[in-house]
Amino acid sequence: MEKYVLITGSSSGLGKAAALKLASNGFKVFAGVRKQEDKETLEQLHSNIIPVFIDVTSEESVNCAFEKIKEKTDTLYALVNNAGVALAGPVEYIPVDILKKQFDINVFGAIRVAQKALPLMSRTDDCRIINISSMASYGIFPFISPYCVSKKAMDMFFNSLIIECKMPNLKVISIKPGVVATPIWQKSVDESMKNLEQLCEEGKQKYSKEFDFLIKNASQNTNKGLQPQDIANLVYKVLTIKNPKLSYNIGKDSVLARFMSYLPQNLCNFIVKTGLEKRIN
Repeated sequence: MEKYVLITGSSSGLGKAAALKLASNGFKVFAGVRKQEDKETLEQLHSNIIPVFIDVTSEESVNCAFEKIKEKTDTLYALVNNAGVALAGPVEYIPVDILKKQFDINVFGAIRVAQKALPLMSRTDDCRIINISSMASYGIFPFISPYCVSKKAMDMFFNSLIIECKMPNLKVISIKPGVVATPIWQKSVDESMKNLEQLCEEGKQKYSKEFDFLIKNASQNTNKGLQPQDIANLVYKVLTIKNPKLSYNIGKDSVLARFMSYLPQNLCNFIVKTGLEKRIN
């Protein structure tokens, strides 16, 4: 029987890699995009990829996407919540509107899509939700607290779903990558630059060195770390093994972040703060 999977944020990076990996191995993939050119590109990648327009921040867009999906199938084997953005700023000055935007995409967007997907998933004997979380969910990365908190919140919401949901056929899995070489970093730099312009002059001056370092570091991450294919391979594994774990760390930096989260908070904070100061100076 054909297995249908919906992947949000499939226009580039690991979402695109996961769509191709699954399609090449027999899955029918609804690949979420927001632009016509991305739809056309994905259509050419593989016959098993079915692009659908979906903006996870829009209730109307999500509803329209699922109407398109239901024209093809009345069951859904899996949802991969991949759409996301990383926004930055100091807690002391960051505008609340930026926090709202971060949560609307990474948290509310994932929940919005899952709520529409679950009725279709309830019709299968086995179904899965994979959340592309992050090592940032351990909350030890300064100046990207909006991103850290959003990923932690997503994990917590969906862990509650596991406990609450009266669907014994449902498995929910969190994948926590370390740095992945994808366009999300440059997109996040562009977004963060716009957001930092909204800061008051006092905030800009106080944290100017930190901003310069973070922007440079994020730009470098575009070309280093894990490859999108590494995450795509793990997504495929999670969808094909009988009993996947609830959580996967992938990348040495992700494993280190998990280890750091076990330390006493004072010690963890000291290590992170000292390390950041040395790297900046």
